[in-house]
Amino acid sequence: MTDFQRIFVVSTRASESDVARLRARLGRSAVVATAPTGEAKRVVTGLGLPASPETTLAPVRFPDVDRGHRLDEVVRRHAVEDRFRDVVVVADSATLTLLLRVLAPDQLPEQGPVTEVGLRRGTRPVPLGHAVAGGVALGAVSGLLSAVLPVWVLPALVVLAGLVLLVPPRHRHLGQTLLIATAVAVLVVFWAIAGSARFPGSW
Repeated sequence: MTDFQRIFVVSTRASESDVARLRARLGRSAVVATAPTGEAKRVVTGLGLPASPETTLAPVRFPDVDRGHRLDEVVRRHAVEDRFRDVVVVADSATLTLLLRVLAPDQLPEQGPVTEVGLRRGTRPVPLGHAVAGGVALGAVSGLLSAVLPVWVLPALVVLAGLVLLVPPRHRHLGQTLLIATAVAVLVVFWAIAGSARFPGSW
């Protein structure tokens, strides 16, 4: 399944209230690419996030033919460093208009100084190492608590949590991780039960 990475394009004409509303929408890991101008610095200061000045985003009186593509490359370079964080681009209105024509030609620009567009991305990969380690730990804990809880209770609760997390796309990888961990935990429990059957008292 495909979803979108959020790219916020912000004009240097944005007011303090516009900047405050955007700041409330941004994730903690958001990155800012900004034109190296005083007007852009005002907006970046209001966002309160680290910024990367990009000379390509600086205003020009006579843009080159390939300027739109160079702007697009700058934004995508910041985007691909982490496809699951927000990217903010701060520049003058003319530069942003040219950027949007190349970056998201199929998406209608919003009215106002802040425009949100999306770049297609795949789903977040499942951290298999963490899933396996968590599954081994879950199986061990289930076995240790088997005297006071049925051995299936903890895995069942984790499965339930995993199914719930599968619904929102933003947390789907966490749900998949929990389901894989549960499968590993079941294998661990069966292995322990089989081992205790062969060697009574070993569990």
